[in-house]
Amino acid sequence: MLSGVFARHSLTYIPTLNTSRKMNLSTSYIGLDLPNPLVVGASPLGGDIDTLCQCAEAGAAAVVMHSLFEEQIKQADPFIAESADLGAAPSAEASDYLPHGEIFSHGPDDYIEKIRQAKRAVDIPIIGSLNGTHQGPWLDYAGHIADAGADALELTVYRVPTDPAEEGAAAEKETLEMVAAVKELVDIPVAVKLSPFYSSLPNFVERLDALGVDGLVVFNRFFHPDVDVEVLEVERRLVLSRPSDLFLRLRWLAILSACGHSYDLAITGGVHSGADAIKSIMCGADAVQLVSTLLMHGPQRLTEIRDEMERWMEAHEYESIQQMKGSMDLKHCPDAMAYERANYVRILQHWDTCGHHSPTA
Repeated sequence: MLSGVFARHSLTYIPTLNTSRKMNLSTSYIGLDLPNPLVVGASPLGGDIDTLCQCAEAGAAAVVMHSLFEEQIKQADPFIAESADLGAAPSAEASDYLPHGEIFSHGPDDYIEKIRQAKRAVDIPIIGSLNGTHQGPWLDYAGHIADAGADALELTVYRVPTDPAEEGAAAEKETLEMVAAVKELVDIPVAVKLSPFYSSLPNFVERLDALGVDGLVVFNRFFHPDVDVEVLEVERRLVLSRPSDLFLRLRWLAILSACGHSYDLAITGGVHSGADAIKSIMCGADAVQLVSTLLMHGPQRLTEIRDEMERWMEAHEYESIQQMKGSMDLKHCPDAMAYERANYVRILQHWDTCGHHSPTA
């Protein structure tokens, strides 16, 4: 066992070790055989072909394209918009959240062509991304994305309920109907990008599993509005993820990984280092999506994170990703209660009034 690189029981990276042999980082995600688990998540990175090529050269195993939005499709096709709105109940959420007159810089046809260009430019899997809220004919674009050559599809359901009359079960039912419709339309693998806001996430995931989803992505990040108190306007702000965002995702990866399922798991949000990627895989991730760290440091960060992972694996005598996958999920970790209420109680009981946490907790 090599020492001096990571403290025992710690995944803090200290770059002092030269890897003398290649570790096996290969993994399988939604039917795609990948040389490593590092995937570029849905973001502007996938919308620029030059940047996409740089990501592939830096070691990205796959790329999720930037999203094609429900509103974008409706704006480009008034017939779809009219068909989708027929019979819709009036509510705050039913109306488009985009400002009146706001125009997308590119339309759905441009998106489909971008997928074709991406497939010609790189030899790694290209995953299309469809993002919306309500069931409707806009979902037909899942078929267009598949026909353009996408190797898989990521369906993101970004829903912010605002109507008190809408029950949670109704919102979940519509999401399940959207997933079922997409699965009927395409033969390529489909992953669903989830939010953490379900009263019983394992139960909802079980129903997604019954529909035959190929993968789940944990979790979609909701962009929170700010308020400008001087001009009395709601401001839209893009805030990149931080490593602390990882904790919520690790907990739910560990829980979902242990549920017994046929889908694969990916993590997105909060992965900024090789240590973060290792933790995610130990909690059950088959793939690790990166966005914020690439926007901050450039595509070369992919190479650095992969090297960090290999150094850690060599230092701890792991030869492959498969050896560690799921080793810290709810079923396999030494203390399963740490993912549940016990850890919460223990932390609060041992936090003193000066803000110090007892090392014996």
